[in-house]
Amino acid sequence: MAAEAKAEDRFTLPKLPYAEDALAKGGISKETIQYHYGKHHAGYVRKLNAQDKDGKVKKDASLEDLIKDQETSDKVFNLAAQIWNHTFYWESMAPAGSKCKDDSEVGKQLIKDFESVDKFIEAFKGRAGGHFGSGWVWLSTNAEKKLVITEGHDAFNPMKDGLTPILTIDVWEHAYYIDQRNSRGAYIGKFIDLINWDKVNERYTAGCK
Repeated sequence: MAAEAKAEDRFTLPKLPYAEDALAKGGISKETIQYHYGKHHAGYVRKLNAQDKDGKVKKDASLEDLIKDQETSDKVFNLAAQIWNHTFYWESMAPAGSKCKDDSEVGKQLIKDFESVDKFIEAFKGRAGGHFGSGWVWLSTNAEKKLVITEGHDAFNPMKDGLTPILTIDVWEHAYYIDQRNSRGAYIGKFIDLINWDKVNERYTAGCK
């Protein structure tokens, strides 16, 4: 799937960190990626560029700036956050998946804050499965460097609340309907197995500096 943008476009669609069919064995098909990444994610980029050309996006502001700025309009926030959220989501997974090591930095903090990695996973799955409607569920660090789970509707992003995200799951239906139909629980299980814990640990240690 081409990820190129027109030269005059300010915002671009980042390339996937793996091939479109790379997650298929893990339960997220090439068709889902083609729609989710190639249509939905790309569509947010296209619409934000249209807003920018209409002069509705703050000059020189990055996606992060637009997300954090309390003066950003709801429309621009939604588009900027959806672009950023999806890129972060794709990078939260890896074709082979991985396990969170208890002796990793993020593993040690999960044990402190949730008693064990398994208890965190159950809590995260519970929040993702119980979230009503479309949105995102996040694992982030707060000002005290503790790990917290937050969730919100639509384009919710915890950076707006001063948190530093390290993991997210997309619970919009377009993330799983092709493969799992209306079984969000089945999708959540597949996602958990695909988590790139090396990336999560990297984000955690970077956020603690």
